Amino acid sequence: MVRSGQNAAFTEWIAGMNAAHAPSAWGRIFLPFALGYYLSYLLRTVNAVISPELTRVLGLSAADLGLLTSTYFLAFGLAQIPVGIALDRYGPRRVEGGLMLLTALGGVAFAMGDSLLTLGSARALIGIGVSACLMAALKGFAMWYPPERQSSMTGFIMAAGALGALTASAPVEALLPLMGWRGVFWMIAVLAVVISGWIFWSLPDEASHAGTETLGDALRSVGRIFVAPAFLRFACSSMFFTGGFMAMQSLWAVPWLMNVSGLTLAQAAGQLVALNVGMLVGQLSIGVLGVRLARRGVRPLNLIQFGFVGMLMVQLGILFNVGPLVVLWFLLGVLSSVNSQTYLATSASFPKQVFARVATAINLMAFAGAFIVQWGLGLALDALQAGGRTMSASLSLSFGGLIAIQMLAYLPLLPWWRKRRVGA
Repeated sequence: MVRSGQNAAFTEWIAGMNAAHAPSAWGRIFLPFALGYYLSYLLRTVNAVISPELTRVLGLSAADLGLLTSTYFLAFGLAQIPVGIALDRYGPRRVEGGLMLLTALGGVAFAMGDSLLTLGSARALIGIGVSACLMAALKGFAMWYPPERQSSMTGFIMAAGALGALTASAPVEALLPLMGWRGVFWMIAVLAVVISGWIFWSLPDEASHAGTETLGDALRSVGRIFVAPAFLRFACSSMFFTGGFMAMQSLWAVPWLMNVSGLTLAQAAGQLVALNVGMLVGQLSIGVLGVRLARRGVRPLNLIQFGFVGMLMVQLGILFNVGPLVVLWFLLGVLSSVNSQTYLATSASFPKQVFARVATAINLMAFAGAFIVQWGLGLALDALQAGGRTMSASLSLSFGGLIAIQMLAYLPLLPWWRKRRVGA
């Protein structure tokens, strides 16, 4: 692919900035992406804290609450394939900058909503609006940063998301008595407009290396990705580890902490702080140590294998109340940081020019899983309670079922599984 002189000049400028570690490159490229993903993760998890108030005001059942919150994940997931193609054709600046304006519109609609239908539609609009935040960042890093920095940049951008999740816990809970959940979403809408302006002003208007590929070719390449064994190997674990974690973090963690652990909303928000601080620590650790680990032969797949086993053990500890509560939730956050390595592990088996499509395809699996788990848990809770079980017992059974599914989803990640597939 031949680039324009302007784009080639900008690429050379970035290379020089990276070589010198100039702060202007960090501010021009990384920070706009980081703020966008910060907002995306804040919006992903904020319903966990405002859910008691939404339930009180709207009279929602558990299934209603799960459906309302999961519309974000459904819309986000459905947008992934178009976003991946658009990023490859038009570049991160146009795609994420435009979608941030859609996020602002969704924030305004949510702030003004007064029914399950209007709030669910607004949350779906928000899901579409932030659907490119992480993928645009990863695509931009692949275009404008040298290969040896990719692992670290992925860890750092995920740390920005952890800060968003952290903001959506105790800080949002503290703001609710002052401005209510509607006021919070008005603030979010304003922030989305600011981020959009920063992206359009700061990022280069550079399309990807696959910019002349026809739409038909792009769609056919996406189809080949979804049936490739290298993709299918990670699909289920992405759905039920990454997606399951998102479903718990963004909604069901607070009902668990309040009904099973017996905490108040403020105390539950404090446990979410521990979870999100743990996630921040884990992502920063990957950002700092990523290059060193790679040089020692530790691949993204190895990090995933280790981290998912750890997540299973910690979740079993939470289920059976083994160990200090705050330590368990903190460790769950730390270990969940390996979720980000799924994008690198999956894309390693595909050509670089389809990176955005591979990453968005695996992201689709994660968000489909989040939607299924989030709504499915709500349906299970309603059914179990209708059968005479308490909310606490229903949560325990549902969470135990999720852990069992995760154990099955882990099997394709084992070394013997790949050997069996190759032998077949």
